[in-house]
Amino acid sequence: MRGFDSHMSRRSFGKIAVSIGGATALAACTERTENAEAPPGGSSEPWTLPSRQHAWNESLNGGNLPRHHVLLFLNYTGQQPTSDERETIEGALKTLERAYEWSNDGLLFTLGYSPAYFDRFDDITLPSTVRLPEPEALTPFESPTLDQQDVVLHLASDRPDVVLRAEQALFGDVEELNGVQMETRMSDVFDLADRRTGFIGEGLPAEKQQDVESLSDSPVPDEAPEFMGFKTPFRGNQPSEDDVTIQDGPFAGSTTQHIEYLDIDLDRWYKQPREKRVGLMFSPEHASEEQVGEIGEQLGEFNGVTEEIAESLEASAEDAGYVGHAQKAARGRNGGTPTILRRDFDTIDDGSAGLHFVSLQSKISDYTYTRKKIAGVNLDHPSGREIDLAEIDGIDTRTNNGILNYITTIRRGNFLIPRRELRALPTPRPE
Repeated sequence: MRGFDSHMSRRSFGKIAVSIGGATALAACTERTENAEAPPGGSSEPWTLPSRQHAWNESLNGGNLPRHHVLLFLNYTGQQPTSDERETIEGALKTLERAYEWSNDGLLFTLGYSPAYFDRFDDITLPSTVRLPEPEALTPFESPTLDQQDVVLHLASDRPDVVLRAEQALFGDVEELNGVQMETRMSDVFDLADRRTGFIGEGLPAEKQQDVESLSDSPVPDEAPEFMGFKTPFRGNQPSEDDVTIQDGPFAGSTTQHIEYLDIDLDRWYKQPREKRVGLMFSPEHASEEQVGEIGEQLGEFNGVTEEIAESLEASAEDAGYVGHAQKAARGRNGGTPTILRRDFDTIDDGSAGLHFVSLQSKISDYTYTRKKIAGVNLDHPSGREIDLAEIDGIDTRTNNGILNYITTIRRGNFLIPRRELRALPTPRPE
């Protein structure tokens, strides 16, 4: 991992600081930003914030996700949650909200709970309105480590110093945030089990590719927001936050979250001709008709995969000898609308290029259904017969099958993100 260099650009420095983390990174980041304008302060009136933890969209700058992200996987240190522990967690989170505006310029976050957390309540199960199964391998060609930690905290901001300071206030020795004193710490209730980091946004992957050990040159386009070179996700292909919210039962206003860590073989990806990369990412039609532009900017807010392109998957495969990733994913839409809201970001956590795929949906089965479509599993023809892409010349379970040949699933986990009022150590059946 690169150390800190006084000649680095502010963007490069920020990515490295967040990736390294800890008090040293925070100190270096603070020194770099000491003359910068302070981040906007938060609200002392918690009722003014949205009830949904996952309500980020109205606060995003231009609809773009924050540039810097940290995922903290935590284990609860107690047996059964107590009122004092709930007050500790709630106090720490309310401090974050008083310190920083709910926005990219400030801090956005969610706190989610796994099936393992809820399993400790021996005689109480989650209601039928919450569908939160244990994570599992979803295809025959993957064997991911399944995340069984109790809790995950997702911190996100355009400012690396904000993310680092919030983390250290919750689990380190920072005493105040943006002029607001810390009253409680999450480390009094949770142990830190794993830390994952990442970034997304124009120019960041191109800057960070120098730290990817497997790359022989610098193939990532300068303006690309993600490692694989194309703009994703497209706002026009995202469901609304309403669409991914649980509507009924004691957890109404909540959502489920899937987190998947994917390794990306960038070296092999960029050895493919550009036209083939366009086709594998979107569809053969996108490649042949030159619809995309350099990084997808010609497509606007919609990825251009129409229902016709999605339904012509088999014909595309037979004509071109391959199919597109987005083309397959579109077959997981419900009435033409995607069912998962993506909030993923790139990473170099282990020294190689990767993606932390973070999705929100009203039930985990929406994610698994879409993921299986992407994997080429359970593909159906409008006539009702089953499609087996591997029977088509040149295609198998991974080769020429969208981007599957360039990604490997390393980890995955499932979580429930309760509405704000229930976020501190909820029971399976809150009143």
